[in-house]
Amino acid sequence: MTPSYGFACTEAGAPMKPWSFERRDLREDDVRIEITHCGVCHSDIHQARNDWGWASYPLVPGHEIVGRVAEIGSAVSGYKVGDKVGVGCMVDSCQECPSCADGLEQYCENGMTQTYADKDRRDGQTTYGGYSDQIIVRDKFVLRMPESIDLAAAAPLLCAGITTYSPLKHAGVGKGHKLAVVGLGGLGHMGIKFGVALGAEVTLFTRSPAKEAEARALGVTNVILSTDEAQMQAAAGTFDFILDTVPVPHDLNPYISTLKRDGTHIIVGVIGPLDPPVSGVNLILGRKSVIGSLIGGIAETQEMLDFCAEHGIACDIETIKIAEINEAFDRTVKGDVHYRFVIDMASLAETKQAA
Repeated sequence: MTPSYGFACTEAGAPMKPWSFERRDLREDDVRIEITHCGVCHSDIHQARNDWGWASYPLVPGHEIVGRVAEIGSAVSGYKVGDKVGVGCMVDSCQECPSCADGLEQYCENGMTQTYADKDRRDGQTTYGGYSDQIIVRDKFVLRMPESIDLAAAAPLLCAGITTYSPLKHAGVGKGHKLAVVGLGGLGHMGIKFGVALGAEVTLFTRSPAKEAEARALGVTNVILSTDEAQMQAAAGTFDFILDTVPVPHDLNPYISTLKRDGTHIIVGVIGPLDPPVSGVNLILGRKSVIGSLIGGIAETQEMLDFCAEHGIACDIETIKIAEINEAFDRTVKGDVHYRFVIDMASLAETKQAA
């Protein structure tokens, strides 16, 4: 086994605190990565607090992982020690089902293996995430970080980035399209950046008038206050696509009314029932669609990273020390971050010295 050190929570609602644990020994197709940075995703908080009801403890969160290769297995040929790499939301899949064959491992019909709070499909050991000093991952699920990319700012691309890039690419968003993004947070600001880079005219739907200046700085053409009925009615039949990043149940019907005929409302934030229900009339009368999307496959995630390097796209971040993680959780829940926290894992050494 491989001794490791990180931060974990031991039960729902418990604070994150230092924890020593063991990872598996290196397999022939594994890559051991020394973690330099790890993004803080809102889903880390949901899992740590068991908001979704399926968390297992002790739990080491973190699925926006970047670092450098420290060791490779005997069968690994695509990476060498020192390479800049990343790991996202999954670390394995069956590699045999139709979805895996199509490069859509996130939809693996036998269940992808999540980066943390899951079971390794070969030996059944618990998977632990990136709030730690190192991680050992099957080489097929390691991503190459472009040389020009800043590792800290790139970390959230491995979740927030691919979660918004994948549905926009799948839908074919590009020049001549009008795209609206609902919500300006970790996902929303990346959706805006990708939409602009793909050539669409981008509008932000927000409940906060204070968001207008920062949205325009990101490249949006228009800002619509979703609580203003007159503004919403004026936008009726406007958009080809809506990218909805809001992570809690909310009324989709007013937004769907702003879609053109054959328009598509894409959900990437809500995990759970839609409440209130979507009106069938609203869909039928304009042949409109409501679809969902989950991250992206490994090949598409690599494509996204290369696209970001080519277009100078990165996540707007605030770097923190690992000892500040509990405060960062609370601030994230309050929306007090622009737009993602990223942990500098060099700060782990400070917690060891203090122990």
